[in-house]
Amino acid sequence: MPANPVESSDETVSRVGVLAGVIAVSSWGLAGVVAKDIDMGGVAIGAYRFAIYGVIVGLLMMLRGSPITLHVMRSSMWGGIALGADVALFFSAIKLTSIANATVISAMQPVAVALIAWRVFGEQIRRRDITFGLLALAGVTVAVLASAEGADTSLEGDVLAGGAVLAWALYFVFSKQAKGVITSNEYTVGAALWVGLINVPIALAFGQSMAWPSGHSWVRLLALAFGAGVLGHSMMNWSIQQIPLWLGSTLTLLIPVVSAAAAWYFLDEPLTVVQITAMAVVLFALGGVITGQAGIGSRPRPLRR
Repeated sequence: MPANPVESSDETVSRVGVLAGVIAVSSWGLAGVVAKDIDMGGVAIGAYRFAIYGVIVGLLMMLRGSPITLHVMRSSMWGGIALGADVALFFSAIKLTSIANATVISAMQPVAVALIAWRVFGEQIRRRDITFGLLALAGVTVAVLASAEGADTSLEGDVLAGGAVLAWALYFVFSKQAKGVITSNEYTVGAALWVGLINVPIALAFGQSMAWPSGHSWVRLLALAFGAGVLGHSMMNWSIQQIPLWLGSTLTLLIPVVSAAAAWYFLDEPLTVVQITAMAVVLFALGGVITGQAGIGSRPRPLRR
């Protein structure tokens, strides 16, 4: 167990860091709408999406005199493996269980991250934040389940979704630990390259085609790569260097709300009164978490070996 939680006055929660986190999770929420219009398997989309981002941004960084070195690849390896596993496990889970089940289970990630952040980094979470966080989690659960009556479920799929939660949580932890080792841009590009490498054989193993995408799909893959990549992963990886890890993770509860709202607006998917009410609860609760962060800080503690 850790020693008494660390209090710090020299590291406060960055408002810009919080804003970057909100932008990141909002872009991830929009990504589902874009991906739905791509005629490819989920893991194959992940492989192309991250490889495109990693290769193009890596080349741009090299032209600016900051090449992706072996040191960068080694330092981003575990984060890339964790993110690659999350992509593969989640898309495998929704093949076996309902999307609602997989989404609700994935929403448990902030709980896992909060425990790890407390144990590894000594981050404090006040009762007020716990209360609002649990309220947001409840709102996500109601919003998702309200749209999934009668959906097929499977224990095997639920277990895979649970594995995705662990992998996603570890990705956040490894991202936080990269601070001071490599820059957030280097970490994001390195991790993206690892995800692309990992998911190609996984996609083939699941029978998903890795054939050259159509022009229609390329446009959307590029949108995913640089929308969810730059606005998503790059901003979140920078954000969690400025704010507590548990806070960045809690902000991910906004993803299902943005996804549902975007699907309603762009794809004409219906929203029930129960869903809208639950989404409003999530927004209220996350607003409570964010507005309560002024002046609250955390000092990272070294990883215990």
